[in-house]
Amino acid sequence: MANLVEIRDLRVAFDGVAVLHGIGLEVAPGEALGLVGESGCGKSVTWLAALGLLPSKASIDGSVRLQGQELCNAPRSRLERVRGGRIAMIFQDPASALNPVIRVGRQLCEALRLHRGLTGAAGRAEALRLMDMVGIPDARGRFGLYPHEFSGGQCQRLMIAMALAGEPELLIADEPTTALDATIQAQILDLLARLRAETGMAVVFISHDLGAVAQVCDRVCVMYAGRIVEQGSVAQLFGHPRHPYTRGLFDAIPRLYGPRGALVPISGTVPDPRHPPPGCAFAPRCAHAHGFCATQVPRLLPQRDGRHLACAFPLPERDPQRDYEDALT
Repeated sequence: MANLVEIRDLRVAFDGVAVLHGIGLEVAPGEALGLVGESGCGKSVTWLAALGLLPSKASIDGSVRLQGQELCNAPRSRLERVRGGRIAMIFQDPASALNPVIRVGRQLCEALRLHRGLTGAAGRAEALRLMDMVGIPDARGRFGLYPHEFSGGQCQRLMIAMALAGEPELLIADEPTTALDATIQAQILDLLARLRAETGMAVVFISHDLGAVAQVCDRVCVMYAGRIVEQGSVAQLFGHPRHPYTRGLFDAIPRLYGPRGALVPISGTVPDPRHPPPGCAFAPRCAHAHGFCATQVPRLLPQRDGRHLACAFPLPERDPQRDYEDALT
């Protein structure tokens, strides 16, 4: 089956400072792809660049194809036919994404008019259906309310409803649960999984929360300092991560079961993009780095188990000591 979206050698710079260094990834129809990594690694910038949503000072090179249609640096008219229609995006702060002085029903109806040409009674009926679909209680009675009259979780549901108004083939969820408490986070994740199953749309899930990624996604890309450093299925990365950075992300997660112990944080900080290290960007923080790592940037290469890895000295395919510790917990 042909890929829905293909990104090749995507590079982004702000005022001459490179922040993405040749991103390459694919999204298949109906697939759920996770993007994980620390803040500032380029997860959101990747998709903002793909959709032409970065400010004019950004320099963008590479290729972003939606079923063969080039989107990178495409004319505004072409992007406007794609954004909100074939590709929709929901953001981590729904309160700032909704217009505070326009009633939510009118905002939904406007999205339906722009993307599907629905107006009048037909638009209102479809807006109410979308509100019911995403779990807004008493949709008819709350159709005329303003965003501040909804809770944070309900505002996020409204944003999902607006994203679904164009019947997208791909939904990009950028940290959709960050500002929500744990119970509401679980409800939003369940909602995204259900909507994907019902509509068949593909989902790109951008998050710091590895548990949420495991719940929603089929495949995961781990990003660091503007590059993908490991890519594979959820089972591969969560079962046996091989890049030291991926391993570090898992080691920093507190365990709910088993004996208590100190967390193992990743030492150091993400490098300043204005002054990147000469070799592997993770080398200054990596306990497995050798002299090669300080001078050469590793390429993302396929491995025997099907994953892709950008590391000259990866962790072994299986870690017996780690397997033993996991068995104890």
